[in-house]
This record gives sequence, C-alpha cells and structure tokens, in this order.
Amino acid sequence: MKLILSSSDFLNEYSKQVIINNIDKELLDNKVLFIPNEKATKEKINSNKYYDRLYRDGFTNRDNIYIFDETEVDRFRNLNIDLIYISGGNTFATLDKIKKCDFDKDIIDYIKNGVIYIGGSCGAHIVSKNIKHLEELDNNYLNIKEYDALGLFNGIIIPHYNEEKYNPELRKQVYNNLVNENKYKVYALTNDDSLVIIDDTIIKYKGVDPNE
Repeated sequence: MKLILSSSDFLNEYSKQVIINNIDKELLDNKVLFIPNEKATKEKINSNKYYDRLYRDGFTNRDNIYIFDETEVDRFRNLNIDLIYISGGNTFATLDKIKKCDFDKDIIDYIKNGVIYIGGSCGAHIVSKNIKHLEELDNNYLNIKEYDALGLFNGIIIPHYNEEKYNPELRKQVYNNLVNENKYKVYALTNDDSLVIIDDTIIKYKGVDPNE
C-alpha cells in the first residue's frame, strides 16, 4: 500500500516532486483514475475541464486518464490503473459522494492491491481515520454525521498549516486540541509538506527538495 498525501499535490513544486519520486513510471505512462470533488457535474465531466487540469499536472496521454462519474460507477470498477488521484474540495461532500455510490470499498480494494493513491487536501483527508475535526475548518453543509473516512492509515491531517490564507491560528488550535485529545496521530502539513505512507511506514517531507 502506498499513499502520497499533501496540502497542494501538483500545485506545489515540493509536493509535486515528492509525488514524481514515489511513483513507478513517468506521469504520462501512468493510468490514472481522477475523482473530482463535489462540484463535478455531468457537463464538466464530459468536457475537457478535468483532462486539461491533469494535462497541466503532467498526465499528457489522454488515453491513460479516467474521470470518475458516480452516476456510472460500474465503469470504474476493476480497471487496470496505476494511480487514484483526489485533489482539493469540500471533504464532507466529496466523501459523501464516494460513499453513496459505494465506491469507497473499491478505492480501498484498489489501494490494497497495489494502486498508488495521491491525495491533496480533501483527498488527503478522505483516506485518513476521521474527519469530524474538519467541522471547525470546512463547511459541513450536508450536515453529515458519519465522520469515519476510509481509514487507510492510522492518523488524521491538518493541511495548509501555518498558511496565512487558511486561518493559521484556528488550525493551530484545532491541531493542539486533537493532540491533547490523544485519540489519533495528528499530522500538520504546510503547503510545502507531504506524507508518504508505505504499508506501516510513514515518511514526512518537510518542504525541502526530496532529491537532496
């Protein structure tokens, strides 16, 4: 099992390099299933919007890209893929979308069978243990009461830590409360930081060139 988690995935030069260093092929050679966030519509999925975004990330072979559509979930089961990628968005709504079509079980099966997972911000939360703490940081506008995430590693994440745009004092307070609660292992990630989880080993890259 390999998870590559960060605040900003391909939008940050450090976390992008961590991703590149921890996958087995060149980006264009990887078959990737991209799961859009809660704002995805049928019209957006059928347009070039997400293909263009992935092209900018480095996935330049369109034939290797699958864009997830929860209304046709069976098309995305048992694919021959290398990567699953979920980026930013509203964690409550995106996780709810995945669970409602029962694709959470498929994601777990893919990862346990060797597909590498890339998660940025919302995508990083989705594979963690629990998202209840995000009610202080994100808008639970669906009033979701089931807070368990996919639980693929034993911890939770505070992304965008110490970033001025993301209310750093509140994030610090939430982090400290969670540490004091001592229910989960808590990881604070700035926009430059990444976590790489390989089975039971967790490696943190702290905003430095991972090649150094």
